[in-house]
Amino acid sequence: MSAGRHITKAKCHFFKNDDFNQVLTELPAKGSVAKTKIAITVGPACQTVEKLVALLEAGVTCARIDLTWAPIEYHRTSLLNLQEAMRRTKRLCAVMLDCLGRELMIKRKYGVDENGWPGIFEQLRLKKGQKVTITTDTTQECTSSLLPITYPKFPAMCERGDQIFLGRYLVTGADESSVFLTVEEVTPTEVVCVAASDAVLDGLLTVFHIERSGESLSNLQNDLPALTDFDKQAIATLCNEFEVDFVTISYCRSAEDVFEAREFLAAIGQEHTKVIAKCETRQSLFNFRTLVDASDAIIISRGNLGLDVVPEKMAMIQKAMVSTCAILGKPSIITRVVDTMIRTPRPTRAEATDIANAVLDGVDAIMLGAETYRGNYALETVKTVSDICRAAEEVFDHANHFEHLASESEYFLGSDEDPELPRHKADRRLGRTISHASLGSDHGGMTSMHSMAMLPRVNSNMGAQLTYTAKLESVAASAVKSADKVGAALMVVVTHTGMTAAMVAKYRPAMPIMTLVVPYLKRDGLKWKLEGRHAARQALLTSGLLPTLAAPTPSAGEGLIEEAVQLALANGWVKPLDHVVVLSRSQMDEFMVKMDEFMVKIVSVDEHGLGIKRIRPKSLLDMLKAAGHCIPEEDEEPAPPRALRRPSAVLQGRRNEGIIMTSAGAAANGTAH
Repeated sequence: MSAGRHITKAKCHFFKNDDFNQVLTELPAKGSVAKTKIAITVGPACQTVEKLVALLEAGVTCARIDLTWAPIEYHRTSLLNLQEAMRRTKRLCAVMLDCLGRELMIKRKYGVDENGWPGIFEQLRLKKGQKVTITTDTTQECTSSLLPITYPKFPAMCERGDQIFLGRYLVTGADESSVFLTVEEVTPTEVVCVAASDAVLDGLLTVFHIERSGESLSNLQNDLPALTDFDKQAIATLCNEFEVDFVTISYCRSAEDVFEAREFLAAIGQEHTKVIAKCETRQSLFNFRTLVDASDAIIISRGNLGLDVVPEKMAMIQKAMVSTCAILGKPSIITRVVDTMIRTPRPTRAEATDIANAVLDGVDAIMLGAETYRGNYALETVKTVSDICRAAEEVFDHANHFEHLASESEYFLGSDEDPELPRHKADRRLGRTISHASLGSDHGGMTSMHSMAMLPRVNSNMGAQLTYTAKLESVAASAVKSADKVGAALMVVVTHTGMTAAMVAKYRPAMPIMTLVVPYLKRDGLKWKLEGRHAARQALLTSGLLPTLAAPTPSAGEGLIEEAVQLALANGWVKPLDHVVVLSRSQMDEFMVKMDEFMVKIVSVDEHGLGIKRIRPKSLLDMLKAAGHCIPEEDEEPAPPRALRRPSAVLQGRRNEGIIMTSAGAAANGTAH
């Protein structure tokens, strides 16, 4: 396949340096949280309230409810237990429903245990060279030589010589619980195969038809819908009883699958639920750019995708997919990272390296499947993955990542331009806004008070030419650069929908991002409802975001920021005299309509660790000088260029609590020029 159809240059490993003393330093304990998010799959191994409490305290941020197996009543119990675990721990946790979709399964008899979990306890033993027949006659009993498949058109998809993967659901593909079959004969109702190895098959068995072409798509795809009737029933039922944040489309092929899911969610009143595209086949790669554009996040399902792609290409494909998601600002989630921890308390060296490399490549979240679904060491797995992620984050080269996004933004953000503006002009303007926003302290960026005042403005002439999203991205990039320049320990982003925080997180600042989600009223027919909880939980799949639900308020006043800093102190995210960069909207109108005015404020924690230190004019200038800014002395002040707006009140030393970005550059306390 042609990688250039959907990717940019895959930036391999944003690694700061090779200083082994730094690498071997013990990780900090208090206040140190993994920026990379961890999602678990809820199953028999972790369904109880006590186990979910322990997992939340270990760092889990998202719970995946897998609709592939078990009745709705079992999943209802899982969600009730999760609610109780969140209440006990006072921690937010996002809820993801993973749909059955186009999964092909072998029909087998099963029993139900005392907890309502359906189990298949009979094993099927296959020998290398044994003939195995896959039949569409589901009345036949399943044996080691005859396998009834749930999809009646399966034989029409197959040809002699095709490879079929048969294995336990969520199996690794490299153990005896799975087997590769070679097709020898095809009839209208049967596919006769030969087993390539010995195997002991147990549990729920799934079937994967591997693409026969090495470069293109020649397999006939099944015509199953993206959402089955069971999926729709389960989604409608569970969304009516619980707050569901994400719905995942399994075997997602194109943007049309995402649109279909959005239409269904809208029809049942769940427009706020986000849609995640799960890339599991080579077909999803050929449509990857449109999938990223259409969806809210991407799951790189490495188990199935690794079957459909030759092994030597898998690493490059993963890097390319993660790079594309990073540039377009969509969270990327990878699966199948520590399969050995299903049965052992430690990962292999290869698995530990795999997780660290994924973090250095820029993934947002790690999804655990069988490790927590049926594994023996669910809690140990979460702790291990979290520690590996934290260690990799310590050496992540944030400046290099920023520069990489800057260099690639011109091409990838071309679709976000004003249709009335010529393409090359729109790209050039956006490129100037972002590509010069270097995180390095020696070159570019804010090198004087004047350059501080001239950071990208959101209500200047650029506003008539670029879309709201592009302007928001400009502000987010500037806020990240400001935080780097002053050596901030924390960023605070005040948001209503989570969009601003996601833009900031895209640039991966070195410090964590406290996301203050302020609820707002939204009209629902003749009623009004309070929105915001979903936005807070949905931030739990984006790297670096620490969401907190605030009280409803039209703007981010001093009181809200003071409370945010005190909460950060209590959690160990900041310490006395640390700097905090705050990004918020300066005002909202009476109907809570988005306004295009943002402010970036720099505050400091007081020396006693009790709240915000009021920065006086002299201390602000000292802080800027210490951060590497060239601050001219008062008697050496050069004459400003004619086009330069008059300097802000903050930089002149009046009413100085911070720096606020408005349409006229930097101003004091929200006062625009």
